[in-house]
Formats: sequence, C-alpha cells, structure tokens
Amino acid sequence: MNKIPFALTLLSTLTLGTTLAHASPEKPVPVVASFSILADVVKQVGGDLVDVTSLIPANGDPHEFSPSPKDAKAFKNASATFISGEGLESWFSKMVKASGSNKPATVVSEGINTHTFVEDGEEVTDPHVWNSIPNVIVWVNNIEKTLENIDPEYASTYQANAQKYTQQLTQLNKKIHAEIDTIPVSKRQVLTSHDAFGYYAKEYKVKFLAPLGLSTETEATAADVASLIDQIKQEQIKTYFIENSNDARLVKQIANATGAKPGGELYPESLSETNGPASSYLKLMNYNTHQIVSALTK
Repeated sequence: MNKIPFALTLLSTLTLGTTLAHASPEKPVPVVASFSILADVVKQVGGDLVDVTSLIPANGDPHEFSPSPKDAKAFKNASATFISGEGLESWFSKMVKASGSNKPATVVSEGINTHTFVEDGEEVTDPHVWNSIPNVIVWVNNIEKTLENIDPEYASTYQANAQKYTQQLTQLNKKIHAEIDTIPVSKRQVLTSHDAFGYYAKEYKVKFLAPLGLSTETEATAADVASLIDQIKQEQIKTYFIENSNDARLVKQIANATGAKPGGELYPESLSETNGPASSYLKLMNYNTHQIVSALTK
C-alpha cells in the first residue's frame, strides 16, 4: 500500500515551482535533508554541487526530533528540501510554519510500494523504507529530478552521479542477498528494539521481533512484553541487537528473560559519526548485514 499524506504530496508536486539555483563547485547549492541517511544519499547525487544540511544529526532519533529556530532558518534558506515522508517527519509541518516559508519539499519516498502495520487498532504505514536498497534507488531518482529542476545547467552531472550511485547500490544489494542466503531461512530470526526493519525483512527474508512499534515514542505494555518473551522462547530466537539511536534497556531486559545473546549494535535509522562504522548509507547497510550474518552464524 502506498500512502502519502495529502499535504506532503502537494509539497512534492509543487517542487517544479522552486526558484532555480545557480550551482558551481565553488558555490554549491544549499539544500536540506530531514535526517542523516537521507542527507548522505542527497550528497551522493548532488556531489560537489550541493551543500547538504541534515536537520537530524548522526545517531539522532527521527521519531523524537524537535526542530530548533536554527533548523527553521536552514529550511527557509535552502534551495531544495528533502524528506522521506510516510509519517516519519511528524515534526516537519510545525517547522515549516515556524520558518514563515511556503517553499515546497520533495518527498523522496513517493513511488515506493510501502506496507502497513496495525498499532493500537489503527493502520499505520511503516516509514523505514531505506532499510531495503531497492527503495533507496527510488529515492535517488526522485532526488535527481529535483536537483535537475532547480539547477538545470548541471543536469548531466546529477544524472551521471545518480547512475554511478545506483550501480553501487545494485551491487551492494546483490552482495547482501548472497550473504544472507548462506543462512537457513529458519535461522534468520533476531530481536531488536523497535519495528524499524520491516523492509529489510521483506527484501532479505530475515524475521525481526521487537517490543516497540514503528516509532520509538511508543510504549510496550507488560502484556506485550510477556507475550513477546513467550514467542522468543517458543521460536528459540537466540540473538538480540541494540540500536544506535535509542534506549536499549527494554530489549536487554527481554534478552535476559529469554537467554538471547548480544549480537552487537545496528543502525536502523541514523548514520554513525564520521569515524564510526556506518558513516554512509552504503556502509550502514553493509555493516548491519555483517552484524546480522556474524551473529546468526555463530
């Protein structure tokens, strides 16, 4: 199911009306991305012709972000703004209002075949689309179109950057499939903090269980936790992972109750710092897969 809030869809369709920029390697176009993973993908397509500001920094939680006046100013001054959409940036409309600007934003997840979950009796779209590489290739196409629209003089450069990056993404996707395929499907089960790996699960056939829902702002009830512990014991899930951008205490408590062993740290929705293991999207996907495969083959 592909659901995009009407207001964000409208913003996306209005992107063609954005004021044309005049980029050069010496004077790159200022653009804004909502969070660090998206900022990196924008940078890969824009190269030296763009100066990308990520509103949410590395290791930041996109669900609990609260924009500052500085963020609103960056948005107002940007020639283009990129958000993932699908409900991830619940804070975005408030920031737009605070900025006093009516500039459109590009919803990069437009065109992705999304899936939904039922949480608290409501159907909710899973916003973590980037954890499947084919979805990020859709991002690349949408980012390329926007950069070409605001800076047509360098359209051929953006096209070449996008093509090169798409090739890298395609190669990594094949590599991840090959690595995951070495593990029997029945053994591909892990415990994480929240439901951030739904698209990874669908693409690479790994089962993820988590005490929290799609947002880290949700709270697990005692009954939910007890049910999850029973399921983990029944399915004999032996490995758990903590996540870089949120609290690990609950998942550790569940692991202690089930005997699951630590598999390391995953980066589901944020890059690491520059000197960390997931400082780019390509590194993030490669690292997360290495962590999962290493843990499940022990």
